Amino acid sequence: MRSAGIGAIVLAASVAIAVPNSGARGQARCHESYVGWCVPVDVEDVDCLDGGGDGPFYVGRVRVVGPDEYFLDTDFDGIGCETSPIGPLWQG
Repeated sequence: MRSAGIGAIVLAASVAIAVPNSGARGQARCHESYVGWCVPVDVEDVDCLDGGGDGPFYVGRVRVVGPDEYFLDTDFDGIGCETSPIGPLWQG
């Protein structure tokens, strides 16, 4: 496991998974439009952990509270990556 400032980053077969971030000081910025996982800011692409997309970053279920820049909320109900795991920051 290697830290890259986005909570923890797990590298497997050159794919990075953004792991739920507790919001501790010293962490990289998380995108303000998403709650539940630390969705990285200023990356090219973020996809859902449920297997869709080609990464390079993957996140679990998130609440979409602003512009959905990464198109994680495909049915526009305010919840992105609905079939992915819920992170510890999820606020039901």
